Amino acid sequence: MCNMQQDNIEEFSNNNGCIFHGDALEVLKLIPDESIDLLFVDPPYNIGKNFAGRKDKWKTDKDYLDWCYQWIDLCIKKVKPNGSLYLMTSTQFMPYFDLYVRDKVTILSRIVWSYDSSGVQAKNYFGSMYEPILFCVKNKNNYTFNSDDILVEAKTGSKRKLIDYRKNPPQPYKTEKVPGNVWDFARVRYRMEEYENHPTQKPIALLERIIKASSNPGDIVLDPFCGTFTTCFVAQKLNRRFIGIEIQEDYLKIGLRRLGIAIEYKGEILERAKKTFEHKVPKEQTFINFE
Repeated sequence: MCNMQQDNIEEFSNNNGCIFHGDALEVLKLIPDESIDLLFVDPPYNIGKNFAGRKDKWKTDKDYLDWCYQWIDLCIKKVKPNGSLYLMTSTQFMPYFDLYVRDKVTILSRIVWSYDSSGVQAKNYFGSMYEPILFCVKNKNNYTFNSDDILVEAKTGSKRKLIDYRKNPPQPYKTEKVPGNVWDFARVRYRMEEYENHPTQKPIALLERIIKASSNPGDIVLDPFCGTFTTCFVAQKLNRRFIGIEIQEDYLKIGLRRLGIAIEYKGEILERAKKTFEHKVPKEQTFINFE
């Protein structure tokens, strides 16, 4: 999977996988088709976030969706016939993603990642307190799903101690169950142990559930928009192999440090940031297309 020599792409690796510094579309084209067991995609949402000086905003929604459809098609090609794909985007754009992929893969679950907020979300409408995730497979009759590895408490059985009288003989309700499609994980905030210098970092717990459920030790997990490299970090922790792609140098340095690949980059000692990330975009900046 590694050793992709291209002038405009930097590559770094350890014994567990490799990460690429470059444009996702260009790197994805170099990855062999049907070679990935699990693909997790958390792309820019086109809502104006500032990613280390690169504003997540396209000129039009059509421009954004045209770009998304390019990498979606590439991602689907890279997944093995028995592989899985988890696809995120904003609540505004998920309906377009859903309609686009449903004829290409089987959508098994439409997941809601729910979280609380310490601040005011909105004053004139109902603020968004969740992010949607599509769980897709290529073959609905042949895919990995390790239900025993992701069991959660079943409150009816574990707390209320009720008896299921429909069974013969009657039996206590089970104390564990497979999670439903509403997942309650706290967002990563400043001062949390796992926090990195990034405005939309995804929590370790979220990726642990996905990777445990839909891959096995030794499988290859791909994330084409790595950000803080949480997907690769969790994959390595769970004895999976990883491939990560990131275009921003500031975030590449997080991945190099977090994955133990390097302690310095271009003469800079790689250390965790000690101050909050500035989310605001400079006034003179309008947008930078990710194409």
